[in-house]
Amino acid sequence: MDRQEQRQHATLQISGMTCAACANRIEKGLGKMDGVSEANVNFALEKASIAYDPEKVSLADLEQRIEDLGYAAVKETADFQISGMTCAACANRIEKGLNQLPGVTAANVNFALETAHVEFSPSSVTIEEMMDKVERLGYKAVPKADKADDVKDHRRKEIVRQKRRFAAAAILSFPLLWSMVGHFAFTSFIWVPSWFMNPWVQLVLATPVQFVVGKPFYAGAYKALRNKSANMDVLVALGTSAAYFYSLYLTLVWSGMGEHQAHYTPAMYYETSAILITLIVLGKLFEALAKGRTSDAIKSLMGLRAKSALVLRDGREISVPVEQVVVGDIVLVKPGEKVPVDGEVIEGNSSVDESMLTGESMPAGKRAGDTVIGASVNHNGILKIKALKVGRETALAQIIKVVEEAQGSKAPIQRVADAISGIFVPIVVGIAIVTFLIWYFWAAPGNFAGALEKAIAVLVIACPCALGLATPTSIMAGSGRSAELGILFKGGEHLESTHRIDAIVLDKTGTITKGKPELTDILAADTANESVLMRLVGAAEKNSEHPLAQAIVSGISAKGIDLPQADEFEAIPGYGIRAFVEGKEILAGTRRLMEKYGISADRALASMEQLEEAGKTAVLIAINRRYAGIAAVADTIKETSREAVARLKQMGIEVIMITGDNERTARAIARQTGIDRVLAEVLPEGKAVEVKKLQAQGKKVAMVGDGINDAPALATADIGMAIGTGTDVAMETADVTLMRGDLNGIADAIYMSRKTMGNIRQNLFWALAYNSLGIPVAAVGFLAPWVAGTAMALSSVSVVLNALRLQRVKP
Repeated sequence: MDRQEQRQHATLQISGMTCAACANRIEKGLGKMDGVSEANVNFALEKASIAYDPEKVSLADLEQRIEDLGYAAVKETADFQISGMTCAACANRIEKGLNQLPGVTAANVNFALETAHVEFSPSSVTIEEMMDKVERLGYKAVPKADKADDVKDHRRKEIVRQKRRFAAAAILSFPLLWSMVGHFAFTSFIWVPSWFMNPWVQLVLATPVQFVVGKPFYAGAYKALRNKSANMDVLVALGTSAAYFYSLYLTLVWSGMGEHQAHYTPAMYYETSAILITLIVLGKLFEALAKGRTSDAIKSLMGLRAKSALVLRDGREISVPVEQVVVGDIVLVKPGEKVPVDGEVIEGNSSVDESMLTGESMPAGKRAGDTVIGASVNHNGILKIKALKVGRETALAQIIKVVEEAQGSKAPIQRVADAISGIFVPIVVGIAIVTFLIWYFWAAPGNFAGALEKAIAVLVIACPCALGLATPTSIMAGSGRSAELGILFKGGEHLESTHRIDAIVLDKTGTITKGKPELTDILAADTANESVLMRLVGAAEKNSEHPLAQAIVSGISAKGIDLPQADEFEAIPGYGIRAFVEGKEILAGTRRLMEKYGISADRALASMEQLEEAGKTAVLIAINRRYAGIAAVADTIKETSREAVARLKQMGIEVIMITGDNERTARAIARQTGIDRVLAEVLPEGKAVEVKKLQAQGKKVAMVGDGINDAPALATADIGMAIGTGTDVAMETADVTLMRGDLNGIADAIYMSRKTMGNIRQNLFWALAYNSLGIPVAAVGFLAPWVAGTAMALSSVSVVLNALRLQRVKP
């Protein structure tokens, strides 16, 4: 083929460009890649048009190059409900098919949840193309609904369908089971109607079970083989078809015997195929019922949402579905009602129960200017709220999204099961053939029926359903239970990795402490200028978002001092702030800040030491490059911090405190919490360095923080944990979010990870042990096919039920 014909074109949406130079940089960077023949970046449209050779470079490589250059290729995600899957091999096939589509960066298919999560470039592939691909593979994909009712409908329909299939199969199989039981010597006392033994009657009863109830197995097997793979359907279709068609052959032979029929009734195997299908359908029904329970956490979270909202429009109060509320709407929330959206109180006073998100048992007081969270419950007053975040943007919706993504993601340990499932079925078919040959030619020469029965038992006992369900059901149950405890794992890989943590690095302010410090002392260099000092430093700190700055401003304002506006303001991370107020330069921060600007503060050292020994943080103040005084702030530790540190130590985990604060203050806080190791006076960028030092010692490190300064360290650590009461930046960077702001959440997260991984190992062990033991037992003839079918069905159900135990875990 001509090289020109192999070229593909891709259009990527790019974010992060600020000028034409950015576009040129990306264009040159892409143009230098081997396989890229042309790259054009349009700054105005923020798009890159690329011609490339897919044999030399992939779309993922192009996107990675853009990210390496410091920009981002905009991607979208889509979630689909998948129907038609019967085992993990189906999920693997759909996943591979979607990943082969141009524009799809990553596709994860969850067999247990029956969902697909796809990350893609919207300019290269559409939702419709992905749905079409899944359909061509023999399944059906429907864009996933965002409503709990739709999820329930899907589950309900599946359960109803399986119930109908089982009922039909059971009614038709019962006479066949009755006749089979009557064959056994120990059940010879059971009366069996003679017409039940008639081969034609058995054929009439077995045929609908085989080809109507069993139709999905044949369809699934055909699709799998057409795509050059094999799954559970192949095993079931092979095993039951062998029994059915051999029985059909014996029926035809018997019907041609004429008058000799009365003296000979062949040993039919119609009941084998019919009962097998019935038992497998029953197993699927139990599985559907059990899998429905694994998503209970999502359902309970969705159930927290308000269904409607009372909106003020055109001077009238109108009740509308919560989906119709738009940003800027004024919402009226009466006592006892749920707050429908995230917003800001513009009128009214009340107390609001936010325990569903924050874990705080005491209702929070709300008045004009305060923010409220959707799904919290208004207690006693009427509130007028301006909607700021609606729909998918609300805090609750984001939590649901994180939990869903975690439940739909794959833990690394699942790759083992996926790899085994991929080669399992062909191996089992081979073992079944060898079993048949050994029995027919050696163990029981010439006994075709007996050899066939052993081969069928091998095929049926070995279905890899339990193996495919082992990991995802545990991840679903574990992440769901964690969400109920206020712990959000962003993915299965983080849920798995957390159990390996052996060192925890805790940020001080807002993590160990309450993050709401109070101004305790103002020590002016010249006592006559104390009020002037407070007025100037208060005005300078007013623009800072740092908790210490806010404490200083609150403390000064409480004294009735009016604060002017600063003319200029600069936050210097790790040092302090610099501002100009009424023509004067104000510097407030650490000793390093004073040193940076060449200011001598030696006479303040004695006072600083006294304040720091008392666990207070001293902020040095300079006016026009001359030392002017000290502001002292105290931040008390959270009530649960000492208990949480003790729990972590009991779990064998080293606890380290890291802070930009000075050594004395840091050690005072550490003594109160029982922390032995302290890293003090660490700049924001230094926190990530300290984490790397611990990792270099072979430790698996978790970093816990709540501020913008913690983001680099959170990203560097093996596991980054963000306190949910902190900033959005910290939560975005972290792998785990602790919604309740309580350090006990760290111990709970590690405990849940350990429990979940233990559960996964149990599931994988029993799934593998079941197949490892079941296959040889069936091969040597100790398992009748219907017993093998029962065992196979129960193995899948047992794995799901074992995973569901995680929903009752109490740390």
